[in-house]
Amino acid sequence: MAILRAKALTKKFGNLSALSNLDLDIPRGRIIGLLGPNGSGKSTFIKLATGLLVPTSGEITIGGATPGVETKAMVSYLPERTYLNDWMRAEDMMAFFGDFYEDFNRIKADNMLQDLNINPRDRLKTMSKGTKEKVQLILVMSRNAELYLLDEPIAGVDPAARDYILNTIITNYKENASVVISTHLIADIEQVLDDIIFISQGEIKLISTVDEIREKHNKSVDGLFREVFKC
Repeated sequence: MAILRAKALTKKFGNLSALSNLDLDIPRGRIIGLLGPNGSGKSTFIKLATGLLVPTSGEITIGGATPGVETKAMVSYLPERTYLNDWMRAEDMMAFFGDFYEDFNRIKADNMLQDLNINPRDRLKTMSKGTKEKVQLILVMSRNAELYLLDEPIAGVDPAARDYILNTIITNYKENASVVISTHLIADIEQVLDDIIFISQGEIKLISTVDEIREKHNKSVDGLFREVFKC
C-alpha cells in the first residue's frame, strides 16, 4: 500500500491553479525527488500533504488518513524556510521535539550535532543561516516517521556539508518509510534518489525510476530535467 495517495488533487488560489487534477501514489521504502521549476507546485503539494493547506477539490491521504492530527505522527516535515525561534538553544529544540513527538530519537540527534560540530548550547540567533538549516534537518531526520517531506533541504547549506546531509537523509529513515525531496539542486541529490517526479504548472510531466531514465534515455536525471524544461 502506498504511504501517500492523491486523487484528482486540485488547489487553487483565487483564479490561479497551483495543482490541477493530480493523481499520484508514493510507495513505501523509496527516496523520491519531486522536481520542477520554481512555481511548479512542489511546495503546494507538500503543504497539502502536511495539512497546512486543504485541497480545493480531490483528495490526498497519508496512510489512508486525511492530513490532520492523526497523520502528524506519521509525517516528518522540513519546510523551505527556517521556523525555529532564535532565542532557543539547539538543545532546547531537541527537548521540545522530544516532548512533542514520541518517535524522536534524542541520541541520534545529539550524534548528528556532534558530527556537524554544532554546539547544542549555542543559541540559534548566533548561528549562520546554513547552520540553522542543519539543526532543522537534524530535528526532522531524528524522528522515526513513516514519511519525510523535505522542501529544499540543502538549498542554504555549504557544498562541503551536502554530502554529509544527504548521507544523513538516506541512513536515518526506517526501511518501510519514504522520503520525498523537493529541490532544484538536482545534480547534488541525484545519487540518493530511487524515483523522480517531474512537475510543471501544477501537472505531473513524468514519473520514473532513476534507473529507467538512465537506461531508456541514456541521460542523468539532471540532463533529462534540463531537456524537458529547457533550462
